[in-house]
Amino acid sequence: MPRPRQPRHPQRRKRTTDPAAAKRFAATVSYDGTDFVGSQVQPNGRTVQEELERAAERLFGTPTRVDLAGRTDSGVHARGQVAAFTAATRLEAAAIGRALNALLPEDVAVRAVREVPPGFDPRRWARRRRYRYTIANGEARDPLARRYAWHLEGNLDLPAMQHLAGAFAGRRDYSAFAGKLEPGRSPVRTVFETTVNRSGDWLYIDIEADAFLPQMVRRITAALVRVGRHAATEEEIVSLLHQARPGSFIHVAPARGLCLERVWYDEGYQP
Repeated sequence: MPRPRQPRHPQRRKRTTDPAAAKRFAATVSYDGTDFVGSQVQPNGRTVQEELERAAERLFGTPTRVDLAGRTDSGVHARGQVAAFTAATRLEAAAIGRALNALLPEDVAVRAVREVPPGFDPRRWARRRRYRYTIANGEARDPLARRYAWHLEGNLDLPAMQHLAGAFAGRRDYSAFAGKLEPGRSPVRTVFETTVNRSGDWLYIDIEADAFLPQMVRRITAALVRVGRHAATEEEIVSLLHQARPGSFIHVAPARGLCLERVWYDEGYQP
């Protein structure tokens, strides 16, 4: 006797999940530079880029290159550094920011994570950058400011510093106020504005430019301080600026007072 036929069940299709398309993201990054040897990966110590790439690899499960808008030296801080990375993920930008912050150490944080065009380059697409140098000019040292300001005792001639600040604006060769440059690197930069302002015991030196040379802000700060202390004249500083002999101004302000405040873009990313 023939066996009864079993009802046929429609064959279930296997669910297939297409891999997430790679997307480009940018983020504003803040960090306390005290315990870093700099922002860019290097073999001789801990760096901001290394910490960001380690956190991104843990989040996305694959090595992830992180590009930065600018290079900061050992001990220099940032409120507005910009980082960019590419990842194959379905996470939204805000979720990526929260996840990265959960994985990053306490002295680094990301904010304003956004999806950007695939070719976004945080360094080459940047149009303007602003650094702030902070000087503590009170009679007594402030222990709470020791990591973030240069303490200077004595009177500083603020009007003289403000007058000299104007001489640094413009497009010119800033070789005299820079550290050693890589071969072939142009020493010409456009400084849009340099200002010196006082608020109580605090002096703030703000410099905006299209880009900066190594140690450029710290040497300009040191020049302003020397004029403020009457250790040099404005004419001497301006003469060095115009002569543009590489490294001819040798004084460099300490790194701890310097902070990258903001990077501007015409397109692609708005912090």
